[in-house]
Amino acid sequence: MRNGNHSFNGEQLKPRSIVFDLFGEYIRYDGGEAPMRVLVDLLQAFEIGPDATRVVMSRLRSEGWFDTRRVGRESRYALTTQAWEMLDEGRPRIFERRREPWSGEWCMVTYSVPEAARQTRDRLRKRMAWLGFGPLAPSTWICPHDKRAIVVKALAAEPEAHFDVFMARSLGLVQDRDMVQRCWDLESLNQTYGQFLHATQKRLTTFRESPLQGAEALVERIRLIHDYRRFPFQDPDLPLELLPAGWLGRQAHDVFLTAVGTLRPAALEYYRGVFAAGRNGANGG
Repeated sequence: MRNGNHSFNGEQLKPRSIVFDLFGEYIRYDGGEAPMRVLVDLLQAFEIGPDATRVVMSRLRSEGWFDTRRVGRESRYALTTQAWEMLDEGRPRIFERRREPWSGEWCMVTYSVPEAARQTRDRLRKRMAWLGFGPLAPSTWICPHDKRAIVVKALAAEPEAHFDVFMARSLGLVQDRDMVQRCWDLESLNQTYGQFLHATQKRLTTFRESPLQGAEALVERIRLIHDYRRFPFQDPDLPLELLPAGWLGRQAHDVFLTAVGTLRPAALEYYRGVFAAGRNGANGG
């Protein structure tokens, strides 16, 4: 491997993250199910040994993310409904960006939680941030996109929380921009986008001058997705009217899409070869 198994900021790829990316990007299109032999072979490309792969899959199954069934002597793993919902919710946040004009309306959520339910409040804060909301005030969150249906579904799992969800307008664009500054640390986020953009542009140049093949292409593509995944947790995908001058988020996203698209054919070819060999071996065993 040219660059080992680390992301652009030196962070090590986690096996469970790799597994979810493999299912979300590849295995879902092969029936959504993979024999253990295939998973072992795929993760070996990431320098993860067979024993570690089996431990990771056992843990993910016990946590409710996977179901298994036996075919001969081989266990086959498939994502549960809960896991598919998580992937289907997260994928558009990574690969898509809104481009339509802004309506000028905010989706606003207010909630109250009993004082003793501290864990519930912590979960709500994390959940609201993941959904693209920013904290305007304690227990009051806003988002520039209409996510009422998504919020109602997400908060229905928190019976201790009483919440209200509605659309609202401010006094005008000046106040809108002021609220943005209060809800999100865009300056820090833009710096991180700049670092990612610089690193990914260099990687893209390398891909074009010396195309990656085989396992290297698959590993590098998964690494890129891992590197970019942090941004949807922090970036509310603001409309153009609310973005600060010099914003790098959209340029970083475009370069990310170009890079993963460049790697896709070779990565897919390698994955298909591993999947076919492993599945045939499992069937034969």
